[in-house]
Amino acid sequence: MAERERRVDIGHISGLYGVRGWVKVYSYTEPREAIIGYSPWQVKVAGEWRQMEVAEGRQHGKGVVVRLSGYNDRDMASQLVGADIACYRSQLPQPAPGEYYWADLVGLKVITLKGEELGVVDSLMETGANDVMVVKGERERLIPFLTGRVVVEVDLAQQQMRIDWDPAF
Repeated sequence: MAERERRVDIGHISGLYGVRGWVKVYSYTEPREAIIGYSPWQVKVAGEWRQMEVAEGRQHGKGVVVRLSGYNDRDMASQLVGADIACYRSQLPQPAPGEYYWADLVGLKVITLKGEELGVVDSLMETGANDVMVVKGERERLIPFLTGRVVVEVDLAQQQMRIDWDPAF
């Protein structure tokens, strides 16, 4: 799929807020309220992606609340609870050198410094101490995403990553 059209998950609608069509949003962005600026959103409702504009939004406590255009009451907004939120990759700012969006890393071929292919990055997860890549090949591996120590090179053009890792782990 062309980069312009590739969807990147940025959150999900976690509940209702008030009676005027507002919803609670669990944002994957940093800072959390940055999700508001990625309008229009792609929202997956009943298994189908729909484009929706953010009419209003703000930080609320540790979370974010928004009202989407066309959703003006609680009953209408209730249809959105549980929906995934995405935007197109082209809507995101370019990362600084040496920084990557997780969405850009998923699907990269992972190769050790000795040239052994371990598989591809299936997903990433936060663990608190550092991010961890889930690499799927002949078996699944959990590999820390530590640039300079484990991750030696990320080559997005070649769709591969070189790592300093013992394949036995």
